[in-house]
Amino acid sequence: MKHNDLDRVQRWMHAVITHPDGIVAGADADKARELLDAGAGNLESIVTRSTHLTAAERLAIYGNAYYSRLIDCTGEVFPVLKRTLGEEVFNGFVFGYLQNYPSTSYTLHHLGRNFVGYLSETRPEDAQWSDFLIDLARLEWEIYDVFDGPGLEEKESFEFESLLEIDPARWLNLRFKTAPCLRLLTTKYPVNNHYTLVRGTDEAIEIPFPGPEPENIAISRRDYVVRRYHLSLPQYVLLTELQKGEPLGIALESCADAAQNDPSINLEHDLTNWFSYWSSEQSFFENISGESESQFS
Repeated sequence: MKHNDLDRVQRWMHAVITHPDGIVAGADADKARELLDAGAGNLESIVTRSTHLTAAERLAIYGNAYYSRLIDCTGEVFPVLKRTLGEEVFNGFVFGYLQNYPSTSYTLHHLGRNFVGYLSETRPEDAQWSDFLIDLARLEWEIYDVFDGPGLEEKESFEFESLLEIDPARWLNLRFKTAPCLRLLTTKYPVNNHYTLVRGTDEAIEIPFPGPEPENIAISRRDYVVRRYHLSLPQYVLLTELQKGEPLGIALESCADAAQNDPSINLEHDLTNWFSYWSSEQSFFENISGESESQFS
């Protein structure tokens, strides 16, 4: 067999076994027939039958193994969601997802990227629990994406002392470059605590779904360990504005608006503590800059 013939057969087999509707539909699909115009009725001209299995049945073994592997890989990305739903229900969701969003990348990193969107698209309108599951899936995807993405491990992160060295008259014009691994997430349900409870035990415990309660979460990474932080609404607003590239003055205005109805917040006192803590964590900011580099010389 010539090399180009082998390449065509391999690409044909991939098109057939990965078709969401099965081997017969895959063999009859345009993608497969453009490579080898055999069709489902003539599979044995390409794949010989065995003593006990037809060509379609032999190909189905590979097709089933393909989807089983992708389902297992998706479960590794969403382990808490899988335990919350149960393996059978979770696998059913993932199989439906793979039919709507088939894997098209050479890397498995992108496999679950559209899973949250799929859950939202297929969400039953009268089932509040689905919002909790979608929030949980969003949290797990961000954790996975942060773990596998760029971080600050090879860079010097922002030091709080460097802010104190700058003339306070210039602070309002400062812009903070947030860490590339920083994700800011707001959810309808308090899924962060649920994630901690389920992830922290190997036992088959039953944890009831929490009631709706908005939650703001920061996810980042330090020393290759993903960390999660609960944020108050003013903290979330402040970090969101800074991440968008707004100067500190604009970000503080939005933060103050968010803090108006929260008597526990004292911005004059709390801001110093927030920036000091975020700096000590070394996973929130990369550096700071102003209107020109000369300001810091």
